[in-house]
Amino acid sequence: MPDHSKPSHGTAHRKTVPHRRLLLKGLAALPLALPFRSASAGTAKYQLKFRHTHTDELLDVVFRDNRGYIAPAIQRMNWLLRDHRSGEMIHMDPQLFDILHALRARCGGETFEIISGYRSPLTNASLRSHRRGVAKNSLHMDGRAIDVRLVGFDTARLSQAAVDLGIGGVGYYPRADFLHVDTGDFRTWGAARS
Repeated sequence: MPDHSKPSHGTAHRKTVPHRRLLLKGLAALPLALPFRSASAGTAKYQLKFRHTHTDELLDVVFRDNRGYIAPAIQRMNWLLRDHRSGEMIHMDPQLFDILHALRARCGGETFEIISGYRSPLTNASLRSHRRGVAKNSLHMDGRAIDVRLVGFDTARLSQAAVDLGIGGVGYYPRADFLHVDTGDFRTWGAARS
């Protein structure tokens, strides 16, 4: 299996929040609705829908328009993709969201199920101690990787669509039925694709 670990340069900024404040902050952020931009006004909308498999949180958000990324939307996505074990949040690489949007545009489907977003170094070490395939220097720890499924779409076909994009790392895990994508160098691993 190719190494899908992070490069050794640079560290990401992590933010730890006490659990009660963390819960209140998350609950306050979820009901916010971002306005849709009219296609007739010449502004494209980049929308994603998520369900986190561990917290059962839902998010439907327009994260980008013709002017760029929408900061409140990115913040809400960062919150959703926090390490659900420790409560730590990181600034996720927004290119991940572009990759997911491109996959959704190619494949259809509605909602991405999140299996794993950000992982703190402690969480990553814990997972690595009792699971195969968890990289020591995982890009999850830098906010540059996400593990997902697309509801109603075959994960093997989603994997092939991700490979066809030719962007970042693409790992297919058929037994657990999820796709890993990251913003590292282009590389693939996992079961053979059709």
